Amino acid sequence: MQTAICAFIAFGVTALSGMWLVPMLRKLSFGQKILEIGPNWHKSKEGTPTMGGIMFIIGILAACCAAFWFLKDEPSAEKIRFSSGILMALGYGLLGFIDDYTKIAKKQNEGLTAKQKFIGQVLLAVMFLVGLQISGTLSTAVIIPFLGQIDLGIFYYPLAVFIIVGASNAVNLTDGIDGLCSSVTFVCACGFMIMSTILGHLGMTYLAAALAGGCAGFFVWNCHPAKTFMGDTGSLFLGGMVCALAFGINYPVILVFAGIVYVIETLSDIIQIGSYKLTHKRVFKMAPIHHHFEMCGWSEWKIVIVFCLVGLAGAVVSILAVNAI
Repeated sequence: MQTAICAFIAFGVTALSGMWLVPMLRKLSFGQKILEIGPNWHKSKEGTPTMGGIMFIIGILAACCAAFWFLKDEPSAEKIRFSSGILMALGYGLLGFIDDYTKIAKKQNEGLTAKQKFIGQVLLAVMFLVGLQISGTLSTAVIIPFLGQIDLGIFYYPLAVFIIVGASNAVNLTDGIDGLCSSVTFVCACGFMIMSTILGHLGMTYLAAALAGGCAGFFVWNCHPAKTFMGDTGSLFLGGMVCALAFGINYPVILVFAGIVYVIETLSDIIQIGSYKLTHKRVFKMAPIHHHFEMCGWSEWKIVIVFCLVGLAGAVVSILAVNAI
C-alpha cells in the first residue's frame, strides 16, 4: 500500500503540475531549439517548451517526502541510501537545468561544454560515493549477474564513477523522440521496484515507485505529439535516479540489463562515431539508434513501444539475476 501511495503521489503531482508549468514555460519562451543535423521533420517541434522535467522532479520529491515518513522506523542505513540517492539525482537535475538555461539564454542548442558537464557529473558521482562510504552503506564487492561476486577493493571507486557518469549520459542520449525516455525509464523503474522488494531494500522500493509514477505522469504531457520536452534538466535527473537505485540495492552492474535500452543507445552512438572516423562510413542512417529507425520509416509511437518491450525483456532478466543471488 505504501509503495502504491508513493507511485500515485508522484503520478498525480507530476501530471497536475503540467497544467501550470507548460503554459508558464511557453510564456517564458523556453522553447527547444532543434539541431540542423537531426531528422528534418523534427523542425516542426521547434519552440516546444523544454525543461518540462521540472514537473516530474516536483512529483518525485513529493512522493519522497511521504516515503521518508514511511521509513521512519527503518535502519539508518536505509534512510541514508534513500537520501543520498535523491540528492545525487537532484544534483544531476540542477546540472541539466544550468545546461538548458544556458541554451535558452544563448538562443541556440549548445549549453554547457562537454568538459564542464563531465566535470560536474564526476564531482556529483564522487560526492554520492563518499556519502555512502562514510555512512558505511557502500560495498566494494561487485555482483556479476548469474556468476557471483568479486571484491574490487580500491578499484571499485573509479569503476563506480564510470558507471554513474556513463549511465546518466546514456539516459540523456535516449531522450530523442516524444515519450521515449520517460516510457523506457518507467519500465526500468518497475524492474527496480521488484528487485528492491526481493532484496528487502524498502527505501529503494519507494524510490523506484516514485520514479515510475513520475515518468508515467510526465508521459501524459510528453507522448507524441509532445506538449513539452524534459530537457537535460529531466534526463540527467532520471539518469541520477536510475544510478541511485542500482547502487542503492548494491548491484550497479545490473544496469547492463535493467538499462539495456540506454546501453544500446550509447553503443550505437559509439559505433557510429568510431566507424566514421576509421572508415568514413556510417553503420546507421543516424545515431543514436532511435533516429536510425525514424529514418527507416518507423513512427515515433512504434519506436517507443518496441524499445519499451526491449526494456521489459532487460528488466525480466535483471529480476531473474537478482532472484538467483
